[in-house]
This record gives sequence, structure tokens and C-alpha cells, in this order.
Amino acid sequence: MTQLPRRLAMTQWDVFSSRPLEGNSLAVFLDGRGLTDAEMQSLAKEMNLSETTFILPRDAATERENGIRVRIFTVQEELPFAGHPTLGTAFALRAQSGAKQVVLELNVGKVPVHFEDSDGQPAFGEMTQIDPTFGMQHERDAVAQVTGLRAQDFDESLPIETISTGVPFTVTPLKSLSVIQNLQIDLNRATEYLAKTAGKFFYFVTRETVDRDARLHARMLFYNGEDPATGSAAGCTAAWMVAHGLAKSDERVLIEQGVEMKRPSRIFVCASRRDNRVVNVRVGGNSVEIMRGEVLL
Repeated sequence: MTQLPRRLAMTQWDVFSSRPLEGNSLAVFLDGRGLTDAEMQSLAKEMNLSETTFILPRDAATERENGIRVRIFTVQEELPFAGHPTLGTAFALRAQSGAKQVVLELNVGKVPVHFEDSDGQPAFGEMTQIDPTFGMQHERDAVAQVTGLRAQDFDESLPIETISTGVPFTVTPLKSLSVIQNLQIDLNRATEYLAKTAGKFFYFVTRETVDRDARLHARMLFYNGEDPATGSAAGCTAAWMVAHGLAKSDERVLIEQGVEMKRPSRIFVCASRRDNRVVNVRVGGNSVEIMRGEVLL
């Protein structure tokens, strides 16, 4: 007897944009119960997006206490946390419930996403990331050597620093928009260096921006090409900005990303300074549903 295929409902969202076909695309599987780890990884590879998420529904009491269980996969690995999948999945869940707040239970723990609604404006979601951990500051010459950049390409007034709000990013300030627009790096050497210095990815930023309202212009190159919007890195960068005077405590500022790949993304970030510590990192933006469908396994 022929076995019928499993039908897996999924939606796709463009995250950190209020316009379809911009921002960072995310596939959300609405009920991943019964899928093996290997199947989740294969489905993420099939989607071929920066990340794919799997919602694992539980009983209402457990979800009220612990949040809604969600797992996040790139085409290559499971991540403990990532920004645009967290925000996009919360929007997908909110579409079913209309809730003012959605709490996700990720591999790093509970991450709440709060929603703001204004008349005539698309809904705005803001996640609170776990408090930042500041790692090492890096020598420019060492980073130049492993990335293929020149020492004079870096912004000497700001440190290259590894920070984590769940995933460690090495925030790397560059001197100008022209340098970041022409960015090409040796990914193999960069990855080797990061592995030795407790980083996961480089996040390149510059204070020269395309949009005058933006505080930083950013790019993130990794093993799946380029990421149009990196909410986890933006959270690390929010902490970095407050720590080094680029943003005031609790000031919401805009990071633009994805411009070079024609997927412009608008990531709004803020962080608090309390008792000489940076805490309460928040990252927000819009999301728009672009697709609904079923996957047959």
C-alpha cells in the first residue's frame, strides 16, 4: 500500500521590511512535530534561504510558562539564536493570534517579541535579546591580513570587537561607504581566524550611509553568500554603539543592510546603559508575508 506523503504547512516572510521582495526572506514551518533533526536540516537546505524555522507546538500551559518552542536552521547548521528568524516567526505566530507579545523558546532561552500598532502603519515587532557579552578587541593588522582588507580601510576611531547576544559577532568598523560597497573577503581565512578568537561571523559596518536617517550601513558575508539582514549581529552592534558612544542609552537607531544585494533592510536597534553595563538590547522592524504553501515529504 502506497504511503501518503506528509503535508507540512509553511509560510515565507520578508523580514526587516514592510515591502514584499525586500528584507531577508524566512521560511516558517508551522508545525515541525515529528520531523527529525536531519529532516529539518534537509528542509532548510531545500528552502535555500539564510534561515528556516520550525515551530514545535506544545500544550497551552507549557507555552504560557516557557514560550513557544522554535528551532532555527541555516543551510548548513542549527543556530542557537538568530535575529530575523526570531522576528519573522513571531510575526507568523501573531498572524494566527493577534497577540501584543509572543515569547519564543529558542536554544538560548526565552526571547520575547513585543508588537506596536499605529493607525495607517504596518505592525512593528521588537525582540529583546539576551544581555550582551563583550569579548576581545582585535588588532586591525590581524583582521586586515585574514580578510584581505587594507589597514587603511578600517575606521581607526572605533574598536573591532567581538560581542554576543546569543551568537558572537565580530563588529568590524570600516572607514567609508566605498570600502564596504566593494567588500570582498577571504571567507576561509576569516572563518579560521574567527574560530581561534571565539567569533562566529564578521559584521562589517560604516558610519557613511545611503539613507541619511540610518546610523550605520552594514554587510554580513558568510558561507551561504550574503545575508540581507542580520538581526543577531544588529543586537551585538547596538550594544557596541552604546558602549562606544555612537548611540545614547535607549536611543532607537536605524541600521541599513542588504543594499548591495538589492534586498534593502531596515533594522531598528537600541540598548540601555545601566551601572556602566550595557543591557536590554532590543532589535525590531517590520515583516510582510510573501508566500503560503505545503511541502510534501
